[in-house]
Amino acid sequence: MNIRSLTRGDGVVIGAAALLFIASFFDFYSTTGGDLPSAWDTDAYRLVLPSVFLLGFIAAGLLVAGRFQPESRKVIGMPLSAWGTVLAVSAAWSALWALITCPSTLDLGAGAVIAFLATLALAGVAVFGAKVPALAGSLVPEARPAAPQPYGGQPQPGAGYGYPGGQQQQQQPYGSTPQPVPPYGGTPTPAPGPHDSGAGHQAAATPAPAADFSPFWFAVPVARPLFAEDGSPTQIAELAPGTWYLAVEQRGAAALVAQTQDGRRGILSDTSGIQRG
Repeated sequence: MNIRSLTRGDGVVIGAAALLFIASFFDFYSTTGGDLPSAWDTDAYRLVLPSVFLLGFIAAGLLVAGRFQPESRKVIGMPLSAWGTVLAVSAAWSALWALITCPSTLDLGAGAVIAFLATLALAGVAVFGAKVPALAGSLVPEARPAAPQPYGGQPQPGAGYGYPGGQQQQQQPYGSTPQPVPPYGGTPTPAPGPHDSGAGHQAAATPAPAADFSPFWFAVPVARPLFAEDGSPTQIAELAPGTWYLAVEQRGAAALVAQTQDGRRGILSDTSGIQRG
C-alpha cells in the first residue's frame, strides 16, 4: 500500500465519509416537542441507515481501496472504483429522497441535512474527480527530482533515483579537445583533429534526431503495465504509483517508451493522468 497514490479527491472522499459517520449520531428528523432518535434506530427510520449511511461508508471504502489495486483486478466484471461510484450515487439519491419525504409533522434534523451534503460530495468526487485537475493531483506531495539529464549523459550527484547513465567521463589533459558524449547506445564520434579535412568532419557529424522529444520524469496515478518494446502484448513490468520513471521516447500520439529502475525498457500505452516531473 502506497499512500502517495492517493489523490486530493480521495482526501475529499475520506473527509465526506468521516462527516457522514458523525451525522449518523445526530437527529435525523426533529420536532418542536422533543428530540428524535438518530439514524441508528432502525425501528424509527427503517431503511435510512443501510440505504444512506452504510451505503456511503462502503462506497468510500471501495473508492479508496481501488487506488491500491491494479486496474485489471475486477469484481463481477467491474473495478472497485466503478462499484464505489455506483454505491456513492445511490447513497446520495437515497439521502435526497429522505429530505423530500420528510413527514409533514416533523422537521429536517441535522443528521438528514449533513448526510445529504456528505453523500453529495462523495458522489461528486466519484463521478467527476478524475476530470477535475484540482482533485486529480497527488494528496501527499512528493519531492520532485532534479532536472533530468540528457538520456545517456553523465548522472549528477543526487539527481533522480540513480538511473544507470554513461560511465564517468575521463578527465582530458589540459588544452586537449574534449570528446563529445555519445547518444544512448551509440558509438562515440571522435572529435575532429587539426589534420582532419572538412569533408571528413561532415561525414562524422551525428545526424539530427528524428523528432523533437526531450526525456522527462513522470509518475503514474495508478499501477500501469509496461509492455515489450517490440510491440508485442507481453508485459515486462508494472509501473507503481509514487515512483518516478524516465520517458525516453514517444511512440505514436500517446504511447511512451519508459525505463524502470532496474534498466528495463518498454512501452507505456496508457499515459492518461501521468504527472510530469
